[in-house]
Amino acid sequence: MDAQKFVSLLNEDLELEYRSIVQYVQHIATVKGAEFQSTLDELSVHVTQELQHALTLARQIDFLGGTPSTTVPAMPTNTEARAALLDDLSLESDQLDRYRERITQAEELGLPDVAETLAPLLQQTQEHIRDLRAALG
Repeated sequence: MDAQKFVSLLNEDLELEYRSIVQYVQHIATVKGAEFQSTLDELSVHVTQELQHALTLARQIDFLGGTPSTTVPAMPTNTEARAALLDDLSLESDQLDRYRERITQAEELGLPDVAETLAPLLQQTQEHIRDLRAALG
């Protein structure tokens, strides 16, 4: 792995953060049901954290000499509560795996500062997964 490939992977991660933001906004606006109200409130917190993740990734991409992506990947458009939350859980789980890989790759490339910067994203993504699993039962 070289730095250019690493930046490319970070850009893919950034695009998934954009997707998370849009997907959460859609779900907050369209998912109905009193039983999901506290979950929707929690998703509002997640949106803010996802934006911070995107900013962190964009800054790291720039720091490494790359240009942050502006592409938002296609996403499912489920508005039924359980299906929407399962989509969110799947996306967060994928992101968790990617952040684990990215931290290891940063360390292997001799970029411990980048690995340290990415660690909070990993921790918050774990929290998002716990929240979504609890909401889904």
